[in-house]
Amino acid sequence: MSLGKKDFLSIADHTPEDLRRILDLAKEQKPLARRHELPHSHPNRTLACVFAKPSLRTRISFETAMMQLGGNSLFITDKEIGLGVRESIYDVAKVMSRFVDGIMIRWFDDGEVVELAKHADVPVINGLTDLLHPCQVMGDILTVEEHLGSIENKTVCMVGDGNNLANSWINASRRFGFNFVLACPEGYEPNEDIMNAAEKDGASFCVMNDPQEAVEGAHVIYSDAFYSMGQEEEAIKRRADFAPFQITTDLLKAAHEKHVVLHCLPAHRGEEITDEVMDGPHSVVFDEAENRQHAQRAIIALLMS
Repeated sequence: MSLGKKDFLSIADHTPEDLRRILDLAKEQKPLARRHELPHSHPNRTLACVFAKPSLRTRISFETAMMQLGGNSLFITDKEIGLGVRESIYDVAKVMSRFVDGIMIRWFDDGEVVELAKHADVPVINGLTDLLHPCQVMGDILTVEEHLGSIENKTVCMVGDGNNLANSWINASRRFGFNFVLACPEGYEPNEDIMNAAEKDGASFCVMNDPQEAVEGAHVIYSDAFYSMGQEEEAIKRRADFAPFQITTDLLKAAHEKHVVLHCLPAHRGEEITDEVMDGPHSVVFDEAENRQHAQRAIIALLMS
């Protein structure tokens, strides 16, 4: 069993059937992995993990996932690889393809990741770029379905920035039958090309500026930091602009009675989300963090089958 495409760069690249195959495999593998009983289906395979941004969840989840499949992983920094600087992206792609069986890359420029995948002869997985965060959202959907059943016909409300996560949630709304709502301040909307493509596909999504209105009846309330790596200089302005978009207990009163709260982490507690919500009865953020490993392991297994 494999995916229809060689790489996993964007949720929008894959069919609903391929995406459901990932989720089904993740659900099948998760209890086996937890009991240390997962068969070593990928022995002697090596995944190169390339990082231009520091990480907790991405590195550990990908490396342990590869080990659970019976393979190995390599940690490589941008300083070592010099992608597009020390060597051309084409040359790096061709050389790495001779050494490893797959590449996971956590990078800034999405176009450079797309170019790497274009020239690589092995699967390339987007571990995060400034534009997209597809593996995170696949783990998020896995979490939603564990707690609420199928994501079909649910409403997912993200309160915060129209960033790479919002872009990937919009892409997911093009492939799964759920409604996505983003509540953000003016000037922080998602990528226009991604929204236009979603509109053409007939996806159910909207962007609004009132968080209270946005969360009304929502089954999933999603939070992320108000500023990310590379945006530290904007932190003061962003804190002020996003102050009304903090997820609080009062805000959640408008949500569906059986809602869940997700946060991709790391969280700036007291900024985008309160401790009361983060540690509250509706929070599933640590299930969500764990599910990064299970969703990504399924992606690796299917791409490198």
